[in-house]
Amino acid sequence: MPRKPAAGAARLDLFAALPVQGVCGVDEAGRGPLAGSVFTGAVILDPSRPIEGLRDSKQLTEARREALAELIRERALAWAVASASVEEIDRLNILQATLLAMRRAVLALKLAPELVLVDGNRLPALPMEARAIVKGDALVPAISAASILAKCARDAEARELHVAYPGYGFDLHKGYGTELHMARLQELGACPAHRASFAPVREALERAGVVMIAAPSAW
Repeated sequence: MPRKPAAGAARLDLFAALPVQGVCGVDEAGRGPLAGSVFTGAVILDPSRPIEGLRDSKQLTEARREALAELIRERALAWAVASASVEEIDRLNILQATLLAMRRAVLALKLAPELVLVDGNRLPALPMEARAIVKGDALVPAISAASILAKCARDAEARELHVAYPGYGFDLHKGYGTELHMARLQELGACPAHRASFAPVREALERAGVVMIAAPSAW
């Protein structure tokens, strides 16, 4: 079972004695959409090259996220973005696929961190110490940076999906189950980019006469 993070400001104090460059932040983007990969970012910030304005990617405009992502890639001591595919999501379930993508991102860093701080309450299997921090993307700058990189990568994939499957409006809803997306799914059925293990997609496939093997439970 994952360890429960400490509460409040105390959980930040736990890391105050560690060198900033030894701490890697990790976060995901794309856990909830009905289509596309799930992406994760891993970032070790450089204390000598601070980046102003880091926060949870959901609190930033798209333009601001992209600008910060460029600064993160320029100034961080190390960064990496990884993903787990639709096939992996359907085979493993969204939780396990997300943890797999997190592990891939951390192991892809050019520097090995002393400590990995992961947003949320679950931890991937890693060869170094790791701690889960609920709402970490609002509390730990390195996690905020990872959130921004993951979100930008996820949005870029959504734009690519729109080019490949223009009828669904992926450029607008980014794969989430909006009213528009649900209407297009009802009208067009599922495409290869959709996650068959997610209920609305599974139902669309069943309407089309595609019989699905029971999928693993989602997050």
